[in-house]
Amino acid sequence: MVMRMVTVWLPDWPVVAAGFDGNLPAAVMSANRVVARTAAAAAEGVVIGQRRRQAQRRCPEIELVDHDPARDAREFEPVVRAVAEVSPRLDVIEPGWVSLAARGPSKYFGGDAAVAEHLQHVVAEVGMVVLAGVGVADGRFSSSVAARLSVRRDSPVVVEPEQSPAFCASLPIGWLQTLGESDPEMIDLFTRLGLRRLGDLAALDPADVLGRFGHPGVHAHRLAAGADVRPSSTTDPAPERRLDQVLDDPVAQASAVVFVAKQLADELGQSLAATGRVCTRLVVELETEHGERSERSWYRSAGLNAPAMVERVRWQLDAWVNLPRGSEHEITGGIALIRLTPDEVRADVGSQLGLWGGQSEADRQAARTIARLTSMTSDDAVTVPVWNGGRLPADRYRWVPASNVDLDGRARAVSSAGTGSGPSGPWPGALPAPSPSTVFADPHPAEVLDDVGQPVQVSGRGVVSAPPAQFRLMSGDEASGWRPGRTRDIAAWAGPWPIDERWWEPEGHRRLARFQVITEDPAGDQRGYLVVAEHRRWWVAALYD
Repeated sequence: MVMRMVTVWLPDWPVVAAGFDGNLPAAVMSANRVVARTAAAAAEGVVIGQRRRQAQRRCPEIELVDHDPARDAREFEPVVRAVAEVSPRLDVIEPGWVSLAARGPSKYFGGDAAVAEHLQHVVAEVGMVVLAGVGVADGRFSSSVAARLSVRRDSPVVVEPEQSPAFCASLPIGWLQTLGESDPEMIDLFTRLGLRRLGDLAALDPADVLGRFGHPGVHAHRLAAGADVRPSSTTDPAPERRLDQVLDDPVAQASAVVFVAKQLADELGQSLAATGRVCTRLVVELETEHGERSERSWYRSAGLNAPAMVERVRWQLDAWVNLPRGSEHEITGGIALIRLTPDEVRADVGSQLGLWGGQSEADRQAARTIARLTSMTSDDAVTVPVWNGGRLPADRYRWVPASNVDLDGRARAVSSAGTGSGPSGPWPGALPAPSPSTVFADPHPAEVLDDVGQPVQVSGRGVVSAPPAQFRLMSGDEASGWRPGRTRDIAAWAGPWPIDERWWEPEGHRRLARFQVITEDPAGDQRGYLVVAEHRRWWVAALYD
């Protein structure tokens, strides 16, 4: 039986936590995309997922700040404590989003509608929240959808018992992605197959869904059918499932507490992985030497790995430490106890990696790191390579400010000018494979000689005066590993590949020939170079390892 759930959702919470007035245009950015915006910015055409430059184009006076999850969690603490007065056993899914079992509060307040209205009133009394959505339905997914619809309707949305399947049937399939239950690739696949509504997916046979989409598809099918069978537990877990650390010397530094929490999280993650399970609901308990306690339940449908557990411990500790002085729950001593309890676990079905490439978790982490560095410095201080196209290795990519690049794009990085999406086919006249491993920003002068020691020349028709036989680097280079002026024999060579480009631009006209050469020293060691003949001179442009 699916449990009745209540969800409280605060729209655009990151921008509220950042302290912006809804009447002023402002937005919170993550990886150069809008994750939250004020009502004034929304009125100007700024939408969630929009890129930085697009948002600034829509609203030139908009104020942009970097996303700070720790700030969101810290500012969300008063709201959590206000909701906890109604039901102490609640799940914090993310800052701005909590859920709790409806059974107890509904009996106390006289029905689902009464508890929804009471929660909306309680959250509004916190002060910094202008609008809160409250939804009640069977299961966490349906209630979360109802809470978001509640914001649009400006009143709580209550789905009657056993009516969640009918409630979900007419909803767009994109709700699975909005609530983080399915990845964008799967939603795109559903749409291309004609499954545009949750009801369309729910109408399929579960066995067929399993055979075609695997476990992620079964999970999406179950939610679309309104059968969320993973309600939050309201009973205390078995003691052997807890991991705790008692500190003989209570610590007041947050970094020391997080360090201990990381050790516990790593141990917990390894123990669950050994049995093929993943934690979806984690209870974090912190206690001071004076007996003060902070307990939070954190939920994540995709599962909490060790870094996610540590992150939530940091959020909880930071919010507790920064409570106002003199408040009822103010912390007055060092942390003496840290306890992590996996209150809900499920089988870890793993994740399907992209067979033909695509964006990975490492790509997403890199994008977040670049966005963070940009916020710490400036828009132009952090640069990333984008595809530019060219016949020489140094011309294929160019460096542009990270703020001008779509860091979350599934394809190769694309600049704001529209370039960088990669060629649709081979670049005409490009250097054949293999590509060099090291490309020099400034080519090094060199000499290419024939077997009698005379310089090799290349005619205007791309004909060499004699086969290259000797190679001499004219300036030292750490990558080459040998002194300038020393001559080495050429064991093999290929070319020339002439280039005559931009002949219509007097200042940009360039005419040269490229060679690949392999040198050999007396000890038998070989090394490959890309050498260029231009204006009767030779240059080393790249190195092959």
